[in-house]
Amino acid sequence: MKKAPINWTVTGGEVASLTPFLIVGILNATPDSFYDGGQHNDQNQAIAWGQKLIADGAHMVDVGGESTRPGAEQISTEEEIRRVEPVIQALAPLAPVSVDTYRAKTAVAALEAGAVVVNDVSACRFDPALRDVLVQYKPGYVLMHSVKDPQTMQNDPQYADVVAHIRDFFETTMNDLVRAGLPEDRIVLDPGIGFGKTLKHNLAILQHIEEFAELGRPVYMGLSNKSWMGALLGLETAERGTATQVATALLGARGVRIHRVHDVAHTARTLQMVAAMSSTKVDGTEIIP
Repeated sequence: MKKAPINWTVTGGEVASLTPFLIVGILNATPDSFYDGGQHNDQNQAIAWGQKLIADGAHMVDVGGESTRPGAEQISTEEEIRRVEPVIQALAPLAPVSVDTYRAKTAVAALEAGAVVVNDVSACRFDPALRDVLVQYKPGYVLMHSVKDPQTMQNDPQYADVVAHIRDFFETTMNDLVRAGLPEDRIVLDPGIGFGKTLKHNLAILQHIEEFAELGRPVYMGLSNKSWMGALLGLETAERGTATQVATALLGARGVRIHRVHDVAHTARTLQMVAAMSSTKVDGTEIIP
């Protein structure tokens, strides 16, 4: 059985340590985010929020210029670049930055501005030219599973076995990317909680999360405040903070090392508790700092 490594190589061969955990702070430079409702749509507000995420303990900041929530409308490439490029330029000297995009041109602009990771919800399906960008720049890459697009992904998603389906998807897609020229050590795996999945599908993924680490790459988890918590517990978006921390702690104790979250300060404390209270090792590596 393969074990996921404890490092992640990003642009320029820089190594992001996953020991004990890596916290990715979410920065939505959009007017229609499901969580913060465009509070950071202004460039200066976005930069200030990114600085706060870093101060709160984020090891990386994920900057997005287009919402990918269910039903979100697309924007132009030019508008997406306008939103993310100056924010990345300002934050890159302070901490590693990833860009949340599926567009090749946006990825190029972001990488040239200082980003070291591309976080792609589409696995290069929406813009096949993105694969060429990945091969050229060799950034860190978040390979996420999703079906359809944000406008239609929640229209009756069905799987015979969602865990087996995602495993096969990861293995096939990762092999294709490596053959094309993206080194495997650049890739981490995001099962795409909430992207073309029902509550039942999301819970099955979380219950079997160790199966994805068996593919030999770290698991990247983005479940912060998502709607499955509302469906399970009857919570509005603003009420999902405790549920997010509980889920993060449980997953951290089971070997998930990369956590993409809105509330960095609370997550840092949650994962510090996980590390301090663990009587075992995660993936064979001592996690107590």
